[in-house]
Amino acid sequence: MIDTLYTLKFNLLHVGYASLGTDWQFDGVLSPFSRLYFITEGEAWVYHNQQKYLLKPGHMYLIPKFSVSRYHCDTNMEQYYISFLDDSESGLSVFDMLPFVYEAKASHFDKELFQRILDLHPGRAILKNDPKTYDNRADLLSFNQKYPPTNEHHLIETQGILLQLVSRFIRPTTAFGNTSEKHRRSDIGFVLRFIHTHLDKKLTVEQLAGLQGLNCDYFSRQFQKVLGIRPLDYIINKRLERAKLLITTSSLSLQEIADRVGVFDIYYFSKLFKSRFGIAPSQYRKQVSELD
Repeated sequence: MIDTLYTLKFNLLHVGYASLGTDWQFDGVLSPFSRLYFITEGEAWVYHNQQKYLLKPGHMYLIPKFSVSRYHCDTNMEQYYISFLDDSESGLSVFDMLPFVYEAKASHFDKELFQRILDLHPGRAILKNDPKTYDNRADLLSFNQKYPPTNEHHLIETQGILLQLVSRFIRPTTAFGNTSEKHRRSDIGFVLRFIHTHLDKKLTVEQLAGLQGLNCDYFSRQFQKVLGIRPLDYIINKRLERAKLLITTSSLSLQEIADRVGVFDIYYFSKLFKSRFGIAPSQYRKQVSELD
């Protein structure tokens, strides 16, 4: 565990300062990146991990990636925000390794850290507030816009700032070990992270249910209750969404793309793709190339 934490790194996606109003109303948000908020004025609320959090001035909030969440603002609110990806050499997320709280009172220094990372990256604001425009994309590091150049000094400082801010939310434990194992495996986010990082592999409901120590029927019911879709349908949707993105953004052959999304029979892949998007993958690629 300790060795894995030493290899932990963060990739900054967005940072900005936003004034939000009553249009900040989103349900069923499921992002493959994590969020940090520092509230300066007003109030709103978010719901995730089976709890509602009132967003209050002078406090920081963490929403881990793959947390099914809701956002709601009745009047107005102003906040610093950061979105980021985390990674380690083991492939584990920091949220798989450690127990977290999701609300923390901020110090004056914390506010300076948010402002500093904004000063370092002034061109990384989210262009559209609606999560549907950016959730579940495979090219998260580049979809938002072309970022201004960042030198090595700023990259290292950004890592340090993100490590400090995330550390504020780690729940104290007596030792590293399996104390949070039951909790993290019972979280649907653990299963979703597994799916998204294994789309190129064979995935079964039995396998996913086993991650949580549940029988298949009960797991499937709980999955559909939370996400509104059956596990296998969710997996197929994610495979096809990623395939469509790879066709759009890469020169890989259709067979290579099918392999990368875990549908190894090219004919079955084409059938699924056409059923979902109403067009064969070869025709879709031709349309994309004509737009270039």
